[in-house]
Amino acid sequence: MARTLAPDRVVPLLTGRFGSPYLHRLACTSTQRLLQPGLPEGAVAVCEEQTAGRGRLGRTWTAPAGAAVLCSILLRPPPGRQAAELSLVGGLAVAEVVEEALGAPAGLKWPNDVLVSGRKLAGILAESVSGAVVLGVGLNVNQAEGDLPPDARTPPASMRTVDGVARDRAPLLAALLASLERAYDTWGELGLAGLHAEIARRDVLAGRRVRVGELAGIAAGIDAAGALVLDTPSGRRAVISGEVSVSALDAP
Repeated sequence: MARTLAPDRVVPLLTGRFGSPYLHRLACTSTQRLLQPGLPEGAVAVCEEQTAGRGRLGRTWTAPAGAAVLCSILLRPPPGRQAAELSLVGGLAVAEVVEEALGAPAGLKWPNDVLVSGRKLAGILAESVSGAVVLGVGLNVNQAEGDLPPDARTPPASMRTVDGVARDRAPLLAALLASLERAYDTWGELGLAGLHAEIARRDVLAGRRVRVGELAGIAAGIDAAGALVLDTPSGRRAVISGEVSVSALDAP
């Protein structure tokens, strides 16, 4: 399905303030670099193919042209809100859209991945830029199994590899922006506590043996501040950032 995410296909589907202005490129290094801080909140950048897409910790995010939803949204969080929490806010928005499309549950792997049946379908990247936050989303949609990276830390998937359906990405992107706007507004008003129940019930690490840096223990959930809570031999600890590895016996 070769339909593009050009403005004439996406903009008529938008129902909220996210997506104005709507910047579309056939190819770019990364949508994260297309949004300048002077643009209004809700500006969205989209491309069909990223040549140097970025994930967390400097990793790359690649996909065949026209196969994924690759977008970034410019946000201006209200005072007192922690920008790092937006990875979970964005993850929840993606998970809701994926669940609606697939009719199957989607999980959140702290701090920024969306999984279906233990395989990574999407990643979120929040970056602070001159007082604003650029929230990047990479959602695998129409890749075939052979298009997915064989050496990824978490086994990858696309919506197509889950249910065999090739999808028009324009309605998915419009639904994603609407879902993100709702989640973002709730977060802006109530903080992560306003979304905590929905995040917690999708937490794929809860009850599993994990390691974050030098700290190892049993994941006891994600708290209302967005930290990963670990029960360790020395007591309960809250981890605010880091790279999670899961025990082979407890891999989600």
